[in-house]
Amino acid sequence: MLKTALLLVNFMIAMALLLSLWRLIQGPSLADRILALDTLYINSIALIILLGMYMGSPLYFEAALLIALLGFVSTAALCKYLLRGDIIE
Repeated sequence: MLKTALLLVNFMIAMALLLSLWRLIQGPSLADRILALDTLYINSIALIILLGMYMGSPLYFEAALLIALLGFVSTAALCKYLLRGDIIE
């Protein structure tokens, strides 16, 4: 029963990834694209964690943590670039 629920949730998150990718490509403004990129990495973290639960391996959780750290730094850098025009002061 748990494996079936995990597969169903994986499918739903994969659909959310596709919709975020569509917004990243189609986004009308730069802020919408940054928000879509943020949503894309959060959904990928959820997908990797669910895959780790499905496979029963703790290695996937470390990969999800690494993606979370890189995603946060990249979102902060892109937002700073959007607001000020440069990343390093």
